[in-house]
Amino acid sequence: MNTDIIDLNGQSFFLRRWGKPDLPPLLMLHGFPEYGGAWSDLAPHLANHFHCIAPDQRGYGQSWCPEGVGNYAVSQLVSDMAALIEQLESPICVLGHDWGASVAYGLAMFRPDLVGRLIIANGVHPVPFQRAMAAGGAQSEASQYINALRAPDAAVHFSADNFARLEQFFRFGMGVDWLFEARMQDYRTEWARPGRLEAMLNWYRASPLVVAKPGEPRTNLPELPLDRLMVRCPHLLLWGPDDKALLPEATEGLEEFAPNLTRVDIPDTDHWLHHQKPKAVARAILDWLAN
Repeated sequence: MNTDIIDLNGQSFFLRRWGKPDLPPLLMLHGFPEYGGAWSDLAPHLANHFHCIAPDQRGYGQSWCPEGVGNYAVSQLVSDMAALIEQLESPICVLGHDWGASVAYGLAMFRPDLVGRLIIANGVHPVPFQRAMAAGGAQSEASQYINALRAPDAAVHFSADNFARLEQFFRFGMGVDWLFEARMQDYRTEWARPGRLEAMLNWYRASPLVVAKPGEPRTNLPELPLDRLMVRCPHLLLWGPDDKALLPEATEGLEEFAPNLTRVDIPDTDHWLHHQKPKAVARAILDWLAN
């Protein structure tokens, strides 16, 4: 693994890379509360086939960390990664997990010229996800944590006692045998960088998506430009079926927006499938690309 710092839209971003630079690029986009190093389990299994590129996204790790919620709108996050891809020979393959999936979907939808293939690992397209979160059912209940992350004092709350509550959030209801203490300390180091936790939480605050209370469906939803939210490139959805935060209903109707969709479950995994079974995830990716 090599690291370097590049300029994107006039700002500094930290990258990790695996694989030879002359291999086809694979952009790997992490989610919350991770950082580019989160791909260190999976990337080595793909590095013989791809030049894997894993940035710390805006507000995370060692990358640019502007203040203010408005700097974390999805359009801004997509612009960063579009600038990165424009430095490569595009279109490329993009892989996103969790919030990284939102950026990956944004690239595929709004900059289809840059994305040849889209891979999502336990992440959601905005329309099926909004429908599920607004219904007042199981996904609404599972998404109540978003309110805690959007709270004005969330950074103080989750950083207290050496990030004890954020670590608890990380571990809640999930299989985290991979999260041994030395790795946990790596996460704490990244979270403790000045302004980073507030910035990470601003990703949630900047999102217009609405979370209904359980049993109380919401109808006053943000208008989404459905005709602009199509994923026309080949799309692979990898799913850890034991995920407690994102339920299967959050992807119902995805085919409406991704007509070239392939779904693959990775058994005995949850939200952290790229850590739990990296070999199986890599094999699913390579098999799909081969076909």
